[in-house]
Amino acid sequence: MSLQPIREEIDRIDDQLVELFKSRMECSKKVAEYKQEHGMEIFNKEREEQLLGKVQENAGIYGDSARQLYSTILELSRALQHDMVGSGRNLKNQIFSAENVIPRENENIKVACFGVEGSYANQATMRSFPNCKPDFYASFQDIFSAICNGQADFGVVPIENSSAGSVTDVYDLMLKYRFYIAMVVDIPINHVLAMKKGASVLNLKKVYSHQQALSQCSDFFRSRRNILGETYISTAAAAKMVSESDDLTIGAICSEQAAEKYGLEIVLRGFQNNPNNTTRFLIISKKLYIDESAEKISVCFSLPHKTGSLYSVLCRFAVNGLNLTKIESRPMFGTAFEYLFYVDFTGNVNNKRALKLICALSEELSEFSFLGNFKEILY
Repeated sequence: MSLQPIREEIDRIDDQLVELFKSRMECSKKVAEYKQEHGMEIFNKEREEQLLGKVQENAGIYGDSARQLYSTILELSRALQHDMVGSGRNLKNQIFSAENVIPRENENIKVACFGVEGSYANQATMRSFPNCKPDFYASFQDIFSAICNGQADFGVVPIENSSAGSVTDVYDLMLKYRFYIAMVVDIPINHVLAMKKGASVLNLKKVYSHQQALSQCSDFFRSRRNILGETYISTAAAAKMVSESDDLTIGAICSEQAAEKYGLEIVLRGFQNNPNNTTRFLIISKKLYIDESAEKISVCFSLPHKTGSLYSVLCRFAVNGLNLTKIESRPMFGTAFEYLFYVDFTGNVNNKRALKLICALSEELSEFSFLGNFKEILY
């Protein structure tokens, strides 16, 4: 038996489905016009659930697949209706009023930097704002508070490392404060092990550093069980502490710049597990900046606690040809087992598809926030 007759039958069915789909979308337009005229919401949760339940039941053994198919059709129908009624006006106003030039060269700009002088965050700061004199803060919370209180125009915080993963404390603070991301900077991380001059690595008993740096150098500690890794505020602060101590049995994992800054001797280079180790830093602000050549968009939102809710949202990115590059879920404060989702995807708000999607989502999803459209710079 040849496949050709079966394929021809499939083609005929597909032609019918396309025509029926077109007719359905024309009906969606009429629904949008009616809803707009009568001031009704686009998203009708009860109506959609009834329809999906009916489709699933009528499809018999193909019920689950039919429900998935119709979920996508409803998403597309909703997107069309949102476009027709001009959803997301507040978000559009927010985006179109954004500044398009970050004052990177302004020497009077106030920048809050995590850690102390010589830290990797300090490197990210000086490459982003070469003429500034950063103010250093000992915690991520202090940086967010400084921006909130107007003590800083920008903050520089690590968000992710290629080896150790996400900095969850920063994600939690981003979701709490909803500041904008003005820019992202990727800094190559080349850890060194540093000790006081005259100290011997043979006598090393403890190594201090930030928890992320200790994780990035875990192979060293696994191979030397007699040496303990101790968490410290930051890599550069650990270097500073070691330089001020009289203990010749301790060391710090830090940058080469921090070792030099605090007069330490480098006893080991290329210290991290991954030779291509990189940390991503966010440049955050209360003010929205969108460069015309911005290439990535960040949003956050919450979802109803039901099967398929995340899938139904994520499929809309795929339908619009938008590539997801990051999704992070964090517990929502004050709730039991409810989550906020942080999503990065490639795109620019000048692209109609990207703008229409985030405007539609801003109307449909609770706790939705547009966090920025920015460039990512690799140094």
